[in-house]
Amino acid sequence: MWKQESIYFFLTFFNIDHNGEQSMKFKSILAAIGLFAAITTAYAETKIGYIYVGPKTDYGYNYAQDQGRLYMEKHVKDVKTSYFENIPENADVERVMERLAQSGYKVIFATSYGYLDPALKVAKKYPNVTFMHSGGFKLAKNLGTYFADIDDVMYLAGISAGASTKSGKLGFIAAHPIPQVLRNINAFTRGAQSVNPKVTTTVVWTGTWSDPAKEAEAANALIDSGVDVLSMHVDSPIAIVQTAEKRGVHVVGYHADASKFAPKGWLVGAAWNWGPMMTKIVESIEKGTWKSENIRGSLATGDVKLTKFGPSVTDKTKALIAKKEQAFVSGKDPLWAGPIVKQDGTVVAAEGTTMPSASVEQMNFFVKGVIGTVQ
Repeated sequence: MWKQESIYFFLTFFNIDHNGEQSMKFKSILAAIGLFAAITTAYAETKIGYIYVGPKTDYGYNYAQDQGRLYMEKHVKDVKTSYFENIPENADVERVMERLAQSGYKVIFATSYGYLDPALKVAKKYPNVTFMHSGGFKLAKNLGTYFADIDDVMYLAGISAGASTKSGKLGFIAAHPIPQVLRNINAFTRGAQSVNPKVTTTVVWTGTWSDPAKEAEAANALIDSGVDVLSMHVDSPIAIVQTAEKRGVHVVGYHADASKFAPKGWLVGAAWNWGPMMTKIVESIEKGTWKSENIRGSLATGDVKLTKFGPSVTDKTKALIAKKEQAFVSGKDPLWAGPIVKQDGTVVAAEGTTMPSASVEQMNFFVKGVIGTVQ
């Protein structure tokens, strides 16, 4: 039986760049996909392709997606998966999806935010292939989306940051000011403020999902300004987590458990748990019950979760987090319940009210206490 890792042989054989640079040889990668598909046809009843914008070893976004792939393959019979790394959010991913569809893949997981429009375009050409996009809201007859409310978990993680900071200054390094990112920054800040009302969060934008050098530079600049707890929303937390550890400050992780990179400074992380959701999706496709929809998981469904705590998080803080987590799971205390106030003092949701879900999904502002601009 061929394993998923066989794809590495083909990518290496065809001399494909694994650095995520635009110089990747896509004629070679398309040839590799075709060859891999031909060889594995006899071994797999349902072929499923996963496309990642970065490496699956990033201990972040792509790592979490790949852990979901491995879980799903283990729990669903008669499927075979392959994955393709470092595929940019441009015409290149469209070509990869096109070749996968032509090569007999019945399900394609387009996992990055910028893959949605290319996936919609390819899906229209191949109605017998099911496409699943991570995080989007546009649908097609054969394209659905999947995501989860991880901002609940960022709020919980923010409690640990608010309880740990001595300077009252938190730092948040983020890629792009899209609603999902703004939700996490605001949730993190509100969680910290729930135990330390005077806390501020300074935001630095990198303008890219992955640039370790720029992320480390931003982390150092924030620490130099007095920040003593860092968090992030970039594809890989490694550079920021390692910088925090080196500089002796605390860090809250995102996407996955990267605690091994900061054995002293790690507080906790907000992590995805894609495996069970992906399993249900693939099983519904095989049973013929799948339908095009926006699937949204939560803490209650187990699709997002906290990582393990670091050594400096006190039992008192853990108890506060556990109590709030139960309130979220039970639905008694929604994350976006008022009062919610913008940076400029505008009230978004008064006390006793809750932001409508449509407004949350389109969030375009910072809450009071966040330092920075929504670019």
